[in-house]
Amino acid sequence: MKKRLYKSKDDKIFSGVIGGIGEYFDIDPTILRLLYILIAVMTALLPAIIGYIIAALVVPQRPEVHHMHHTEPKPEPESEK
Repeated sequence: MKKRLYKSKDDKIFSGVIGGIGEYFDIDPTILRLLYILIAVMTALLPAIIGYIIAALVVPQRPEVHHMHHTEPKPEPESEK
């Protein structure tokens, strides 16, 4: 199965991009957020903000997984007449 990058649904602050990158590379997202802040400050914020916005638009949400459980319908109790 091919590994894919998705936005995180569980570990997100804004759109889940950094949380998704953390899940993809199996790295603590807090460390990635600190690195992002460091890069943002070192590049005068604008390139990092633009990069995040582009990533938020390009990286897809994780698709919902619906498990189909086939269950037999319960018989309705016979009503007393």
